[in-house]
Amino acid sequence: MQERYGHDHVAQIITFGKLQARAVVRDVGRVLQMSYGQVDRISKMIPNNPAAPMTLQEALNADPDLRAERKRDETQAKLIDIALQLEGLYRHASTHAAGVVIGDRPLDDLVPLYRDARSDMPVTQYNMKFVEQAGLVKFDFLGLKTMTVVQKSLDIIAQETGVRIDALDIPLDDAKSYELMAGGNTVGVFQLESAGMRDTLRKVKPNRFEDIIALVALYRPGPMDNIPKYIAVKEGREEADYMHPILQPLLEETYGIMVYQEQVMQAAQLLAGYSLGGADLLRRAMGKKIQAEMDAQRKIFVDGAKEHNDVPEKVSSKIFDQIAGFAGYGFNKSHAAAYALIAYWTAWLKANHPVEFMCASMTLDLGNPEKLSVFKQDMDKMGLELLLPDVNPPRADFKVEGTAFR
Repeated sequence: MQERYGHDHVAQIITFGKLQARAVVRDVGRVLQMSYGQVDRISKMIPNNPAAPMTLQEALNADPDLRAERKRDETQAKLIDIALQLEGLYRHASTHAAGVVIGDRPLDDLVPLYRDARSDMPVTQYNMKFVEQAGLVKFDFLGLKTMTVVQKSLDIIAQETGVRIDALDIPLDDAKSYELMAGGNTVGVFQLESAGMRDTLRKVKPNRFEDIIALVALYRPGPMDNIPKYIAVKEGREEADYMHPILQPLLEETYGIMVYQEQVMQAAQLLAGYSLGGADLLRRAMGKKIQAEMDAQRKIFVDGAKEHNDVPEKVSSKIFDQIAGFAGYGFNKSHAAAYALIAYWTAWLKANHPVEFMCASMTLDLGNPEKLSVFKQDMDKMGLELLLPDVNPPRADFKVEGTAFR
């Protein structure tokens, strides 16, 4: 991006690390020159929940043992008293993992910049919240090792067969790929390799690309509760519930279950005459569950459904509640589809070119013995033999021969 737009037009975004409960206890303990074991024992008494961090005061209120530690001796009391005063203060500056801003002019005309000693790229002094208020757009640049695995697999196939395959030309209806997924043989397959997901694949038995998109979106806490219903309707054991005939074309793909944010928006558009912009506001209101916003949106929805499709208020209000239940965890379909495509590519490579795929996967995880062991076990199941290189190999270049490779 710097080469394309100019080195003075592109910067990373600053983040500020705060002293949270466990960290502040450890830092203060170190300054007070307390023993590591003593400080470690106290810090581990504070519950660690990254999603909803508990403050030190909340931990003290909840745990009588921690309160007892505070009274045990003067040093420990001093540790906790100082930590309570320092908790929440900024500890250090760092850079956002993926956030980058690009300006239409040199960035020092727009925002103050900071120099991180570990990077040669300038960093904004405003965090991501304030950098947007300064008029800049935040882009997230995420690296994905799987894309390199796919490319390396295709390179090895070209080297061995002389045929160069373009990933975008891989057919999305390959029977061997769906057979591999339905059997749960997905070690190394993007997004589908955890034990729980492999078990789900055996139950769902995906046989079309849309099933993979849905699984990527559903296999998360909350939405997972809908997987049994998805399977039951897919297999014909239960009837799909489309809530209203107008919504059937929209929900047929996911067997009557509202899986995606886009479905929430389209449902409001079709049933209640929302614009897509208005439908996005509805989706956000449903996700946040702010009562005042929900009440205002319910009236717009009910009135719109009556005006556009003559839906009785009692029925439309019930549909609103059902949609709100889905909207709380709806996944973005365009995101799920992109993930599903990469998942399918890796499944296709494993099903049709297992040697080359396993070779590329292991090459990208050379420094991870645990992952290499998992791949080796999977290769044994597939009947592939791994030839380790000689101590003094005659040549350093890489070669794949038949079903054995190094």
